[in-house]
Amino acid sequence: MATNTFKRKLEQTKPGKRGRFNPFAFLERKLAMSGLFGEGIPVRLVPPFLYAALLALVYIWSNHKTESTIRKINLLQEEVEDLRADVTTLEAEYMFASKQSEVAKRIQPMGIKEIDEPPFKITKKK
Repeated sequence: MATNTFKRKLEQTKPGKRGRFNPFAFLERKLAMSGLFGEGIPVRLVPPFLYAALLALVYIWSNHKTESTIRKINLLQEEVEDLRADVTTLEAEYMFASKQSEVAKRIQPMGIKEIDEPPFKITKKK
């Protein structure tokens, strides 16, 4: 006795659309999905598939967020290093400018002179 088989219908093309490539029909023929699932997808496979798809989406989202956070951290670390270098330079300039000899050079044009002798204590006799 012969087995039942599905007959493939001949694709009917309209006169205006002759020779047009249909990628979905091509994929359906090459993959032969009807051989795997028969007439439809088994319902018992839907929840595990959806669960796996959800886990995959969470994994992809987590990787994306982690990589963007790492990029932000790297940018901020570079900025902190630049600011630290600027602060060190400014502190060195301030320390140099506040030396007694440098202050004396800066106030000399104003007519103020540096004292050459040490200060002395004034005492009152009784």
